[in-house]
Amino acid sequence: MSESAPLQPPRRATVGLMLSHPAHVIALGAGSGLSPIAPGTVGTLWAWLSFVLLQEAWGLGAQADLYWAWLIGGGTVVGWWACTHTARSLGVADPSAVVWDEVLAFWLVLWVVTPSGWIGQVLAFALFRYFDAAKPGPVGWADRLFKHRPGEPIGWAQGLGILLDDFVAALCTLLVLALAVACREGGVLASILPT
Repeated sequence: MSESAPLQPPRRATVGLMLSHPAHVIALGAGSGLSPIAPGTVGTLWAWLSFVLLQEAWGLGAQADLYWAWLIGGGTVVGWWACTHTARSLGVADPSAVVWDEVLAFWLVLWVVTPSGWIGQVLAFALFRYFDAAKPGPVGWADRLFKHRPGEPIGWAQGLGILLDDFVAALCTLLVLALAVACREGGVLASILPT
């Protein structure tokens, strides 16, 4: 579908649609975005599970870091294409079923905080979901930056916008976690946060 293709009426994401094109499999998070309830949260949980499994296979160290850098970097480029294509197919500029943005952004969060125990990962999950869903401050700005205007075709800018606000949510999550660690190490939160 070209940039100037006519607008399609909105469609619902289904298993059939997902299996009809590789872009849909990617954008719909291998089916996690098909959840009828909180697809963004389910996509983030899928990201967490897949991160744990990949981390187990790859281990820690420079080689694993290289794998994660390639996966997240390549996944962003491929995801831009997949999210744009899927949004066009669904006829919705930022469909809730498209969860590749949550997957990439939460992989980034987990990669940066590794090695972290379960408490740290749960805190990262909760913070990321808050920033992604509530869209405070810079996340809301990023979400509005490439908003689709009614009557215009869904284009590459909207595909980029799908990804951008989640990466900003990831950065906000990492900032809060870094501040929490700094405060803990400075004695402010030592009695609250475990070591």
